[in-house]
Amino acid sequence: MSALSVAGTGLLALLVLILMQVPVAFAMIIVGIVGFALQAGMTPALTILASETSGILSSVDLASIPLFLLMGAFASAAGFSDDVYRVASAFLSHRRGGLAYATIGGCAAFGAVCGSSTATAATFAKAALPQMLKRGYSPSLAAGSIAAGGTLKALIPPSVIMILYCVTAKTFINDLFLAAIVPALLTIGLNLAAIWIVVRLRPADAPIEARGSWPERRAAMRTAAPVLVLMLALFAGLYSGVFTVNEAASVAAVLSLAFALLRRRLSWATFWQGLRDAASATAMIYLLIIGASVFTYFISLARVPEALVTMIEHIALPPVAIIFMILAAYLVLGAIFDEIAAMLITLPLILPLIVKLGYDPIWWGIVNVVIIELGMIIPPIGLIVFILHGMAPQISLRAIYRGVTPFIIADLTVLVLLTLFPALATWLPTVFGRS
Repeated sequence: MSALSVAGTGLLALLVLILMQVPVAFAMIIVGIVGFALQAGMTPALTILASETSGILSSVDLASIPLFLLMGAFASAAGFSDDVYRVASAFLSHRRGGLAYATIGGCAAFGAVCGSSTATAATFAKAALPQMLKRGYSPSLAAGSIAAGGTLKALIPPSVIMILYCVTAKTFINDLFLAAIVPALLTIGLNLAAIWIVVRLRPADAPIEARGSWPERRAAMRTAAPVLVLMLALFAGLYSGVFTVNEAASVAAVLSLAFALLRRRLSWATFWQGLRDAASATAMIYLLIIGASVFTYFISLARVPEALVTMIEHIALPPVAIIFMILAAYLVLGAIFDEIAAMLITLPLILPLIVKLGYDPIWWGIVNVVIIELGMIIPPIGLIVFILHGMAPQISLRAIYRGVTPFIIADLTVLVLLTLFPALATWLPTVFGRS
């Protein structure tokens, strides 16, 4: 069989296993082991499984994942989401759409101290959605802004998705964190612009409220001071070089725990629940990486990346056109696959092609994150959309999808800009020196 035939057979087998409801991680392990064994024998295949599992479990880079997840759990227990939303609301509620702006800003700030997009969205569904509905905001705009704000976490360091990409693609985590700053600011700006357009077209969706007094604003800022301390400790230490990623994660987790204890908001029940949630998510992530690693060995042994590069070289299209074709395929793939799983499955195939076309792996990492952002809210699956509907069943799925449509357009605009101007992602790592 040719290399591309081997790849096609492997991907088909993977899809069949997933449709049979085999967990994605185990499906990748099964296909990887069987495919490797058919080419090199069962003993080398089992050796690869053992060595990859051992290597991943002892990986220093991956050690930051459970720490960042713990940081998010303790930050939620400390009530940081309420604090940042209260500050944003105090300064913006007197503007039309002000609470929607506050939701985007609050999600962005809370995302910097939370390890999960879904957790950010779920937390703000409790903190912001009742307030917006109570004050007359349309359900579609209220839910749409929360869904869009939740996806921002993927692009705001420290991001678990970025760490997964770096470990799989063997790039430096700090470089990807730096590269994400400009695209994250661009995404926030375009999301705010989307709200501005919506409330100008449909003023009734966002009533104007009285301006918050300065005593109220100062009180809100004092309450939110611990969030600022945590963000400064995390980002200043990380980007100044004082902390490694693992040290920054450790400091952030300890500070989050300390603030939760000082505020007397952490009970034994929430403490153990936070540990259980972090352990469960960490186990799932580790299994996915092990599966992706074994699957990569199978793909590499069959020399699939080289065959794919050779095939693309014979297509008479400029590199940017090929990139747009790949992005279109990813958007379709995101309609049937979990986006993180899709990234891990396709990375061994696509990354060598991206490098061959002359693009930076750091840039492709940011593009992958934006694709994952889109996949969380784009029909027909939209994980965050379903989470919001589950937490607020009185708002129909149709209304939520109508609400996220302007933000989908904003994210697609970011994706196009990143594709046409890769320097948006590569500029900061270049200025500050690659690791």
